[in-house]
Amino acid sequence: MHQPTRPIRIMRIIARLNVGGPAIHVTLLTEKLSPPDFESTLVSGLIGPHEGDMAYLAEQRGIKPVYVAELGRELSPLRDLVTLFKLWRLMRKLRPDVVHTHTAKAGFVGRIAAWLARVPVRVHTFHGHVFQGYFSPTKTRLFLWLERFNARLSDRLITISPALAEELASTYRIAPIKKFAVVPLGLELAPFAAAPRHEGTFRARFDIPPDVPLIGIVGRLVPIKNHELFLAMAQQVKNTISDAHFVFIGDGERRADLETLVDSLGLRDCVTFTGWLADLQPAYSDMHVLVNTSHNEGTPVSVIEALAAGVPVVATAVGGVPDLLHNGAFGRLTPPGDTSALVEAVTAALSDSDTNRAEIQQAILAEYDIVRLVGDLAVLYRDLLEEKRA
Repeated sequence: MHQPTRPIRIMRIIARLNVGGPAIHVTLLTEKLSPPDFESTLVSGLIGPHEGDMAYLAEQRGIKPVYVAELGRELSPLRDLVTLFKLWRLMRKLRPDVVHTHTAKAGFVGRIAAWLARVPVRVHTFHGHVFQGYFSPTKTRLFLWLERFNARLSDRLITISPALAEELASTYRIAPIKKFAVVPLGLELAPFAAAPRHEGTFRARFDIPPDVPLIGIVGRLVPIKNHELFLAMAQQVKNTISDAHFVFIGDGERRADLETLVDSLGLRDCVTFTGWLADLQPAYSDMHVLVNTSHNEGTPVSVIEALAAGVPVVATAVGGVPDLLHNGAFGRLTPPGDTSALVEAVTAALSDSDTNRAEIQQAILAEYDIVRLVGDLAVLYRDLLEEKRA
């Protein structure tokens, strides 16, 4: 008698469900890769101080993450051994067919635990990397060694852009390029595309005048995002466009420093800090330009969402951003740290017409839709399992 094929069991591990693209990514994948074809378990550490918590997104979708308290961002030999043991024990209990790790710390302990637990397929996604702009040279060398070691324990390494795969293979020598697969992010973008432009609810909520140019930046307030460049641009744009207004959407460890800098630059009357927002659709609706000023990026979710909402984008040409913006066809790219180029690009974007905005929206929806991502990973998991069985 024919035995029914059981679902493929996936354990997805992330260091923490803090606000950002990786948390959205793993939550959506855990929800969508579900019975009858898959069974998914989401494992996470706890968020740190000053970080926004996105666990609510998992709860809204009926997902109950398994929390491992010791699984955090920082390396700690004793805590990491405890994490390793807890993950190994969980894997021996649940018997996943695939362990898929996300973020550096989860990738380090998760892949070793999966190797020790003899999990058939081990996959890791690089949403970006921490080899530039994050840590001291000594710590960076340690992370490089750990990633090269863990690459040997991995069946496939995933990046979310071709440029990131090339950088990890050629510049940082994590693994040969043939071991990488490029699988772009997938998000639920239809609500952004369906929303009307300039509906006004975001401006009304934060007392921003209804008819002034609004330039925004979305993300964690941390050093790698280089918000100083955004404020240097704001000061110069304000000199020529006197009614321009600037908004920081997000929070983090640098908020107090950035508010002090806003005061010292004399920008208090034209800068708004909103903190974390659960619903960004009204913000994109009311924004004239989204700016990304990072020193280092993977594929920023805020840029994808803004393009889906029909918002012109200006971003520094780092990491996977040029791929995302199709080398300038979907938005303006500027050299990292170049204030003059950023001012020029933002000023030009404020006078952009909407002639090709619909075409860009449709292209982004096709390229970064969650249905496409789920299909890509389902094929990848099945192919890797077939390879192992063969």
